[in-house]
Amino acid sequence: MGKALGIDYGEKRTGLAITDSLRIIASPLETVPTAILKDHLKKLVEKEKITTLVLGEAKYADGTDAPITEKQNSFATWLTKTFPNVELVRIDERGTSARAAEALFLGGMKKSDRQKKENLDKVSAALILQMYLEQFP
Repeated sequence: MGKALGIDYGEKRTGLAITDSLRIIASPLETVPTAILKDHLKKLVEKEKITTLVLGEAKYADGTDAPITEKQNSFATWLTKTFPNVELVRIDERGTSARAAEALFLGGMKKSDRQKKENLDKVSAALILQMYLEQFP
């Protein structure tokens, strides 16, 4: 079984998280400027032998699409075309940012580090990936 990569796609930054080879644990990996994300992913998917991409899908509390959903859908199409042999799974990401902020606080991260959006993005990606692991064990 190959690794899974979680993606919290954003307009400016995209958080990434990865599983171990056995897909037991989802860990925050890094935050990448969205402008260079595609080139970065081409290298990362090959290097880490990724077999599943888990992309967050932004929704409002009532289930309607958030403004960024259209860009996420376009990015999902690119992923499917670029990595035809890699499974793509979409996960509803509602509430991940709030839960990520709480996790950073409970984990004892200093306030100045918690305020860095990069940290929030990669932890959000890990939460998206963890939701996938729980839904598809």
